[in-house]
Amino acid sequence: MKRNTIKIDYSFLLVCALVFCVYLCSESKRKIALENFNRDRDRERDEIYTKKIRAGKRTYYFDIRATKAKDYYITITESKRRQFSSDGNPEFEKHKIFLYKEDFNKFLATLSETVDKIKTEFMPEYDYDEFDRNQDNDEGSKAPRWEE
Repeated sequence: MKRNTIKIDYSFLLVCALVFCVYLCSESKRKIALENFNRDRDRERDEIYTKKIRAGKRTYYFDIRATKAKDYYITITESKRRQFSSDGNPEFEKHKIFLYKEDFNKFLATLSETVDKIKTEFMPEYDYDEFDRNQDNDEGSKAPRWEE
């Protein structure tokens, strides 16, 4: 009795596996691109107001944002340039605080109390207006809205 034998061309299987991997990678890139697009669209949709403060190597952003239910909250973002990536673009380290309406009064009172304590008890001799004068000089410079 003669058996049927099948010759397997391993190079053909390797090419098929490679094509499948490329397909999966491109599918994942499409998914990531779509997620980035949706995130950017949502950022534009829910950002109501923004104020930027430059402070040396740091930049602070105070943003009023809205939820889909039209409830408002504040994000405070600290952006700090760390280094340049291998492609020559700067890399930024970001930290965010989300502040919701039920915490506005407590947050503001505690922040004011803490700043006043530093100004009156720990460093009363320091000229804090010096920073305001320096920032007024920097206002004329144009910088991109988001440092990414």
